[in-house]
Formats: sequence, C-alpha cells, structure tokens
Amino acid sequence: MNNIPHVALLIETTRSYGRGLLLGVRRFIAEHGPWSVFVEARSLDSMAPPWLKNWKGDGILTRSGSQRMLDAVTQCNVPTVELRSIQLKHNFPFVGVDNRLLGRKVAEHFLDRGFRHFGVYQLDNEDYFKQRCDVFVQTLSMAGHKVEIYRAQRHPEHPVKWERQQDRLVQWITQLPKPVGLMASNDQLGFWLLDACSRAGFAVPEHVAVVGVENDETLCSMSRPPLSSVPFNSELTGYEAASLLSRMMNGQAAPKKPILIPPLEMVTRQSSDVVAIDDQKIAAALGYIRQHACEGIDVSDVLRAVPISRTSLERRMRLLIGRSPKAEISRIRIKTVRTLLAESDLTLSEIAERTGFSYPQHMCSSFHREFGQTPGQYRRQTKKAPFLNVD
Repeated sequence: MNNIPHVALLIETTRSYGRGLLLGVRRFIAEHGPWSVFVEARSLDSMAPPWLKNWKGDGILTRSGSQRMLDAVTQCNVPTVELRSIQLKHNFPFVGVDNRLLGRKVAEHFLDRGFRHFGVYQLDNEDYFKQRCDVFVQTLSMAGHKVEIYRAQRHPEHPVKWERQQDRLVQWITQLPKPVGLMASNDQLGFWLLDACSRAGFAVPEHVAVVGVENDETLCSMSRPPLSSVPFNSELTGYEAASLLSRMMNGQAAPKKPILIPPLEMVTRQSSDVVAIDDQKIAAALGYIRQHACEGIDVSDVLRAVPISRTSLERRMRLLIGRSPKAEISRIRIKTVRTLLAESDLTLSEIAERTGFSYPQHMCSSFHREFGQTPGQYRRQTKKAPFLNVD
C-alpha cells in the first residue's frame, strides 16, 4: 500500500466541465488504481493549496486559472498534466477539447437548417474561445457566407454594468439580417443572447437561433427558450488525462503535442430547432424528414406528407441545402447512429433498428463510407478510448 501514487486533483468543482473531468479520473482510478487522491471544492480562480509548496507527492492534474497558480504547481517538480490552458507559460502536456472540431459542428448545424445569415458572440480572453469561433467563421466563409462578429466587453463573464451590456447586445442583434444563426463562445454568453432576444422582441428560433458551448445543464435549462449546446466529452478527457499522468509517473516521456478530445454530438433544444427556409414546402419536407428519418421512410413517404412533385422536391432541395431528399434522410440516420454510439450502450443491431436500417451490416457500411471508420472504432474513440497518440 505504500506504493500507491499520491495525486493532487486541482480541478474546479463549480463548473459542469470540471465535474465531468473528475468523473473520468474516477473511472480511470477504478480501472487502474488505487491512487491516494487530494480533491476539494474549488472554483476556477482558486489558488493552489498552501501545503503544495512542500508537498512530496507523485503527480498533479490541474486546471490552472492563473499564471500564479501554474507557478505554484511548477515548483512541485512532479509529473503534471494541464487541463485548461496552453497559452499560460508552462511546459506541461495538455489534454483538452478539440475546439476546431467544435466550431465546425456549430456551423454545420446552422447550414443543415438552411440559415444564410450568421453571427458569433465571441470571447477573446482565452485561445480556446478564439479557436472555436475562428473555425465557425472559416467554415461558413468557405460555404460562401459572411459572419457578423460581436466581441464581448472587458470582464465578459462578470459584467460590470449588466443592463448596459444587454442594451448593447440588443442593438447588435437588431441590426442583423433575419433569420440569423448565432454561435456563443460558451453557454453563459448564449444565455445572455437569449435574454437580449427576449428584450428586443425577436422570436427564437424563428428570427434568431442560438447555440452555446459546453452544455451546462443549469444554464441551458434556465434560458428561455432552452439553449442548444455542444457538450464537451469531459469524462473521456479526464480519463485520458489520468491515463497520461499514470504513464508519466511510471517514467514515460510526456507527449510533445496537445491531446485533443472531440466533442460529443450537439444537444438540440428549442433555441435552434428550426428550419430557416422561406420555401414553405421544402421547410415542411425537411421537418418531416428530421422527425421520421429513423423510422425507415423513403422519398415516397415525404411526397405523401408534402404536396409537391418529386422533380420539384429534388430540384428545390438541392438548390436550398445542397442535398437530395434521399441524401438528407441518410444523413439524419447516420448522424443519429453516431449519437447513439457515443452516448448509449445499445448493440449495433439495436442501433440499426432504431435508425431505420434493415440490417446492421447496411448501417455499418454506410457509417464507414461516411466517416472512414467502423461504428466500433468510433465508439471506442468517443466513449472509452485508450490513449490517443498524437505524436
């Protein structure tokens, strides 16, 4: 028992992401421990515990909120993995969210719904905020669209003058062309965007659709309407960070590149659950497909639900969203397969049945054709992946 590693977990418990990281660390310890662990109730701006200065432990997992905090951790001179920042000065390996993939997911979410006007409520105080917003803008620019950018004021997550901040947001939203899809750098800013829409009298999601980042259940459910958001795979991130720290404590060299974990599939709530297309028949067809794609429907079912000729449906859908009705049905099914692989323990046969595929083999071949990997490979990567080697 004297050989049990002593590890300090300096991870905030006040945010959903930090609590998810701790769940992942707990799972790693259950599978590969035991560890003797220090953990306490912390906020992101909490300082290092005073005893850390003379601590003779074995390793640290940290989410450092300041350079002072990082300096205190560095002085311990033990294997350390950083889980928050790569812009502060340190030489620790980093494990965190793939923010570039996250920004692309939000852009594709709006494009799939036919939006042609876009904006982003951006934070610039951390590199990861800028990364996710930059890729959002780049993805839409490559699709031929302009994105309006609103940069948060100083102290963006702790406004000095709340009413003035919201008045400025109202002014910005008012001058945007409608309907418009807005990305918020995080759920806090998404919450404030929805409040500004309410003050300005804009219908959500019909006039303004909003998507946040992190999927903080409290903020997303308290907003009106409920906020769509992209969840981080925080449990897998915590698991991978603990796995890396374990190897480092056993003498293995730290990786030279950051280890980036893909986000989970977007949780779509009322704030963005709309088809933003002026063509009412195509909007109705898309709505029908989204609702029934996983029931094994085909194009003839869509035509029975929406009074339009097959030729017109094909032509107008390709013009408005760049896909045929058949391709859109397939896309919704495969997207649902991917969500169920990542977020459930259903067998492949059960997933195939729930997503409208006649045979699991057909589902697997379609999935591989779309994503270049088998369903099993994707599930292992997103749920209980072993170390993701990025060297």
